Amino acid sequence: MEYTFTVANFEEEVLNSPLPVLVDFYADWCNPCKMMAPTVAKLAEAYEGKVKIGKINVDENMTIAQKYRVASIPNFVIFRDGQPVANFVGAMSEADFREKLEQVIL
Repeated sequence: MEYTFTVANFEEEVLNSPLPVLVDFYADWCNPCKMMAPTVAKLAEAYEGKVKIGKINVDENMTIAQKYRVASIPNFVIFRDGQPVANFVGAMSEADFREKLEQVIL
């Protein structure tokens, strides 16, 4: 299941999550973000129960994007125990994306 994160639920769903959380910082107008959307959705299903995967719209949730210094999108941040532990930016292949995720969650 792919989650939708917002200012209202970020603390509960991301920072207080018992699972690692991958946050996809995106915008509706961003073409690379649109390219990555099917991969993010696919990995959300594949890693269900191991990693919480979801999106946050930077235009609608600017304070969170600013807090984590998101300057380019798509920007993927992995949180563990409420702290960012990895960050990668830009469109990539599903294999590369999966490899980056695996390096952090194992």
